[in-house]
Amino acid sequence: MTTPISSTRAPTPTPAAAGGGDGGLRKAAEAFEAVILRQLMASMRQAKLADDIFGSSATDNFREMADAKTADSMAALRQFGIADMVERQFRGLGGGPTSLGGGVQ
Repeated sequence: MTTPISSTRAPTPTPAAAGGGDGGLRKAAEAFEAVILRQLMASMRQAKLADDIFGSSATDNFREMADAKTADSMAALRQFGIADMVERQFRGLGGGPTSLGGGVQ
């Protein structure tokens, strides 16, 4: 006996597997933290203490790429807490502005 075609269909992906849900929120929060860290690193690079002897536009481009990769790696470690705060805010576990120390009591 053969099985109907409708029962052999592949299951639809869950929101977490499709990039949504908890995994998607976690990745988005880490990406936001990485953006903040990239901006921080770029600001630190602008504060030059001396002229670069071997400086060129190619060196600057590679340094920016290295900084972006470093920021992504730092955000994945979740040591700064930015991603955790963003994730908590979007999950509704933050409890409003008073739980972060701000707001009017």
